[in-house]
Amino acid sequence: MNRLSISILALMACCVASNAFPDTEFPFGRIVNGEETTIENHPYQVSIQTTKGSHFCGGSLISEDCVVTAAHCMQSYKASEMQVRLGSTQRNSGGEVIGVKAFKFHEGYNSDLMVNDVAVIKLSSPVRFTSKIRPIALAKEAPKSGTKATVSGWGTTCFMLCSSPNNLLDVVVSLLDVKDCSSDQFKYGSKIMDTMVCAEGEKKDACQGDSGGPLVANSQLVGVVSWGNGCAWSGYPGVYCDVSTVYKWIEDTCAKL
Repeated sequence: MNRLSISILALMACCVASNAFPDTEFPFGRIVNGEETTIENHPYQVSIQTTKGSHFCGGSLISEDCVVTAAHCMQSYKASEMQVRLGSTQRNSGGEVIGVKAFKFHEGYNSDLMVNDVAVIKLSSPVRFTSKIRPIALAKEAPKSGTKATVSGWGTTCFMLCSSPNNLLDVVVSLLDVKDCSSDQFKYGSKIMDTMVCAEGEKKDACQGDSGGPLVANSQLVGVVSWGNGCAWSGYPGVYCDVSTVYKWIEDTCAKL
């Protein structure tokens, strides 16, 4: 999740969310030490891609035609340049591929502070729900610190010089509320805002390419992969957009797009 440098970002991703060294300020997405899983275990998980099929971010299906992802994922593309793959364990084959009709990121998104890092994508046609394609409910209350949660995606398996897996991975982490994540135990301090929730695991985390993907607890979407320093670095938990603070915006935007 936080970044390297502009030049390395350009090399790493026309389509990959980036991570950085501790003290570097390029915040985007980030599974490290995860396990292979299947789409049946996470039927809400989608891959957001260019129309040429290159995965660049994850997302979560929340209705027959709406996907939630991160605002920072939506800064470089037009709707006509994107597609969404649903219902497949593999990021580059299988399932259903649907175009993007429109998208909108939160009006309060700030790329410097990374607040309100959430966006909604409207699919060009509704999907039919199956065992591999199913929406997830939005959390309206944030779970307490210590709650176990699962983050999934096709992101890289280490901070640098690792390729992205074709097979979906997931990992179990523990949630940290704003107070705990900004405490002296960790190194973010005042960078943790009210629209954020953190999650940590013993050398477990999301990584480049997981941006926008789901953090799930109690069968609800509680977070959207947003940013962090490195991947699974000590003292730097993964940071997510707190869905409980933006669920009303998500619902309203999905209805209007």
